[in-house]
Amino acid sequence: MNTATCSNLYTSPWKDLYHAAIHESDLTRLPERITDAEAALVMRARELSYASGDKMDEEESLDDAMCILRALRSSLKHRPTAFQSAADFDYQKRA
Repeated sequence: MNTATCSNLYTSPWKDLYHAAIHESDLTRLPERITDAEAALVMRARELSYASGDKMDEEESLDDAMCILRALRSSLKHRPTAFQSAADFDYQKRA
């Protein structure tokens, strides 16, 4: 098996989980998707730390993906308040 093929086998799981997280539209499932993707990113970063060769591009991709996931998680912390306010507003309009 050549190195490129072997490398692609190991990078795919974190990318798949990352894409699943950033494309998740169900806000109740999103925290779990983010957690799964973060765990896969950490595992891949550990694998790369033991690997030889040029891995700078993938390490940069991992860093970028982790930053995006953290931003997404942070934005979730502000959403329930917004949803609650909207629900309260709708209730007041009907009363």
